[in-house]
Amino acid sequence: MKLKNRGFMLITFIMALVMSACSSDGEKNAASTGTSDGQTTTDVPQEIVVRVNDDPDFLDPHKATASISYQMILNIFEGLMAPETDGSLKEGLAESYEISEDGLTYTFKIRQGVKFHNGDDVTMEDIQYSFDRLMGKNGGEKMSNNFDNVASTEAPDANTFVIKLKEPNSNFLYSLTARQSAIIPKSNDGKHNENPIGTGPFAFVKYAPGTNLELKKNEHYWQEGLPYLNKVTFAFQSDDQAAIMSLMANEVDLTSVPWHRVSEVEASYNLSHQNNNSSLIVTFNETKAPFDNVKVRQAINYAISKADIIDSVFAGYAVPLGSNMSPAMGDFQKKGLESMYERDVEKAKALLAEAGYPDGFKTKITVSSHNDIYSNIAQIVVANLQEIGIDVEIEVVEWGIWLDRVYFGRDYEMTTIDLTGRASAYEILNDYISTNDSENFFLFKNEEYDKIMADVLKETDQAKQIDYYHRAQEILAEQATAVYIADYQIVWGSDKQVTGLKSYPFWFHDMSEVKFSN
Repeated sequence: MKLKNRGFMLITFIMALVMSACSSDGEKNAASTGTSDGQTTTDVPQEIVVRVNDDPDFLDPHKATASISYQMILNIFEGLMAPETDGSLKEGLAESYEISEDGLTYTFKIRQGVKFHNGDDVTMEDIQYSFDRLMGKNGGEKMSNNFDNVASTEAPDANTFVIKLKEPNSNFLYSLTARQSAIIPKSNDGKHNENPIGTGPFAFVKYAPGTNLELKKNEHYWQEGLPYLNKVTFAFQSDDQAAIMSLMANEVDLTSVPWHRVSEVEASYNLSHQNNNSSLIVTFNETKAPFDNVKVRQAINYAISKADIIDSVFAGYAVPLGSNMSPAMGDFQKKGLESMYERDVEKAKALLAEAGYPDGFKTKITVSSHNDIYSNIAQIVVANLQEIGIDVEIEVVEWGIWLDRVYFGRDYEMTTIDLTGRASAYEILNDYISTNDSENFFLFKNEEYDKIMADVLKETDQAKQIDYYHRAQEILAEQATAVYIADYQIVWGSDKQVTGLKSYPFWFHDMSEVKFSN
């Protein structure tokens, strides 16, 4: 899975893919397109069905937490800034911006003529409302910690929005994309979840829980010529094997393909490999004994075989990790940590004995049912830990229960999940800050780590930022905060006519440039 400002994933890293799809009457609407000589011809159908593992947790972008939600709803919403596929940022609803020399004042010029899906113009009042709502002003509930450093916001004129910070923050612009701060209309207050309205390339049509989410083309989208698709349907199907059958039956146009079934579809469908930029982990509630003992956590790190998981669960489509950062992050990743805990059963037993558990102990690993990989990983964990005397019970729960009990409620002993990748190194690592109550579901606490993550925001030199991030990753490894297993690839199967697929360093099925070609 993946969750919001931190993130979880349901399948990691990011991209946008899409394919042809059937309408309710079993047929697709043909799109009319212009030819080079100016004549209009009937092209292939421009409707798509994209299979995703489960329902969104919220359609309200300010409340959504799971990355699976953002895969879909980022097609509806936009922020002042927008992501690029290489992890950088570009202007979104902001046409341009300036940052003051002291790094405290951000001035945005807002695009004129942009409309919400309901036909209303985007105004300064809407932008102010969106940030006030996120910050919990005007008596509302605070929905994000990203803006705790904001001193003030103001709109000096009809197309200028100014944000002033209390302290410089080298990561602040990353808080201004739709994933963190979607711009939504004030007129829709109280109805953002049941009737979401944004400015993105696709507008909400309907949501059928347990079945699908349907979007339609925004005919008045401000980016001229986009989107190409008339309709996007996200179909919810948790079973990977059933999803392959749906693909073969032309019931869906895009789905992830289980690694062991690639050979069955590679001849008839386009296959693409997506590096997730995520961290698949087995982790602990560090406030519960015996996981409050670092030697116990280290023993489990030595006992669990990353190679077994990579080979058995992912058929080799994965790269081993040693921290919460993927090689996809380039220089920001601290290399070499993946070999810190080479499997050593005897060393694991010795550490358990030193921790006061020479005969092991009993525990439980709670996993979500929304993706088979978690149960498959849990079975390997059980077998590995039996070798050092740890008796692990597997508890499989529905996705919503996992979110409520494990992620939000912190009511668990062990779990496995994959943490969603981000374009920002800071956002990848800030889950572990002790004061990050909304995302630190491990309940990890380390003073040196907290200081590093505070200091890096004040550092403008990227080389020095990298040094900070490297040390932060070393702490996570030394403290065995989790068993960092792998960043695994997703293999996507799609209709051969689909073009315009894009990948991002976070989960996003970007439909804006996707189309079916002859």
